[in-house]
Amino acid sequence: MNGIKFDFSNVIHPNIENGLTEEEINQHANRIQDIVEMIKQKNPGFLSLPFTRVYIDRVLDLKTWIQSFESVVVLGIGGSALGNQALQTALNPLNYNVLSKEIRKTPKIYILDNVDPDFIASVLDQIDPRTTLFNVISKSGTTAEAMANYLVARGIVEGFGLDPKKHFLFTTDPEKGILKKIAEEEGIKTLDIPPSIGGRFSVLTPVGLLSALASGIDIIDLYNGAKEMHKRVTNPNIWENPAAFNALVHYLYYQKGYNISVMMSYSNKLFLLADWYRQLWAESLGKKYNLKGEIVNLGQTPIKALGTTDQHSQVQLYNEGPYDKVITFIQLENFERNIKIPNIHCDLPELAYLGGKNLSALLNTELAGTEYALTENNRPNLKVIFPQINPFNVGQFIFAYEFQTAVMGSLLEINPYDQPGVELGKKVTYAMMGRKGYEDFKIEVENKLKNKKQVTM
Repeated sequence: MNGIKFDFSNVIHPNIENGLTEEEINQHANRIQDIVEMIKQKNPGFLSLPFTRVYIDRVLDLKTWIQSFESVVVLGIGGSALGNQALQTALNPLNYNVLSKEIRKTPKIYILDNVDPDFIASVLDQIDPRTTLFNVISKSGTTAEAMANYLVARGIVEGFGLDPKKHFLFTTDPEKGILKKIAEEEGIKTLDIPPSIGGRFSVLTPVGLLSALASGIDIIDLYNGAKEMHKRVTNPNIWENPAAFNALVHYLYYQKGYNISVMMSYSNKLFLLADWYRQLWAESLGKKYNLKGEIVNLGQTPIKALGTTDQHSQVQLYNEGPYDKVITFIQLENFERNIKIPNIHCDLPELAYLGGKNLSALLNTELAGTEYALTENNRPNLKVIFPQINPFNVGQFIFAYEFQTAVMGSLLEINPYDQPGVELGKKVTYAMMGRKGYEDFKIEVENKLKNKKQVTM
C-alpha cells in the first residue's frame, strides 16, 4: 500500500509570490535532522505505539463481549472523544447508526462528549440500557464531564436493576485514579491508557481502539498504517519526510505572521479528522511559556472547514482577507459510492454542463478551483491526498500529524505534551460545583466575581 500523499507545491516560490524558497527550507535542514533524531531518542509515548502490541491485543481479547451489545456508548471528552468520532465518521457509513442490525452487524456507537442535558437525553432516549455497554474514558477519573455522564449512566443501569460490571468498561490509568479503584472493588473490566501518552495523542490506544473495534473497524490495519508512516516521518532528510516538512512549512509561515492553520476537507467522511487536528494543534502548541520559562504566548490557531460548503462561507476571506492563513486541503481520489447527475434540461446551458457528470468529479473540480484561486491570490495551500478511505490510510494520517506536532513543538521551543492552560478552568469548576478540598478557592472566586465590573444588556 502506498497510502496518503502530500502535495506542497503551492507553499513554495515561484508558485506563489511570497512562497518559501528552496534556500529557506535548506537553511533549516540540519535543524530538522537534529529535531527528528532528538524525538527518536526521547521516544515520546505515541512514537513507539504502533510497535506495542499489548494495547491492541487487550482490546482484541474483548471483541466477542463488546460486539454482543446492541449499543456502545463512549463517555469521554476532548482527546477521549475526538479521535473516536473521527474514526467512526471516516471508516463507517455516515448513516451507520440508522442501518438495520442485519446490515450493520455490529453495535451502534454513540459518543457523549458534552454535558448538555438536551444532547445527553437525546442519546439516552435511543438506547436500551439492558443491551448497552458504557465505555467510560478518563485517565485520572476526575474529568468532570466524563464522570458526570458516568454517574448518570450508572444511575440508569442501577435503576434497571442491572449488574454494573456487565455494562461498564473503564478506559483509564493502569495503576491509579478513582476509576481504577472502583473497577478493582466492583470487578469492572478495564483497558489501560498508557501513562506516557496524553489524551490528544491517544486515538491509537484503547481510548480510540475500543469503539473502533466495536463497530467492526480493522484496528490492526490502523496500526499497519501508523507503522508505515513511522518509516517516513523518522527520516532525517527534510525533503523525504512529509511530517517534518509540513511542520517546517507552518513554522516558517508562522514567523511571517501566518498565525492561522485551516484544514479544509473535501470529504464529509474525513471532515472530523480536522476536528481531531484542531485539538492536537491548539492544545499542543498554544503555550504561554517556552522551554526556558520565558513568556512567549505562542500558537497557531487551527480552523476546520468543509468543501464545498465553506466555499460559500469562508473562502472569500481566505482569498482576499489578511495574509495570515496556511490552508491544508484534504482530498479523496476514490469515493466509496458515487452518484451520476442525470441529463435533464439539456437545452439549458446553465444546467446542461452538469448532466452525465459524477458528483465526485464536481466535488474535486471545486477543490481544484479553490486551490487555483488561492494560489493566484498568493495564499499558501497544500494537500493531503487520500487515494481511498481505509484504516491503513487513516492510521497514516493520524501518525503523520502526531509527529508533525512534535516537530513543530521543537521548532517553537515549547513543550507540546502538556496543557497547563486548561487547568484553571477545571479548578474553578471543581470549586463552584462544591468538590471537597476547594472550599477556600470557591470563596476566592466568588469574591472576584462579586467585585467584577458588570456590563449586561
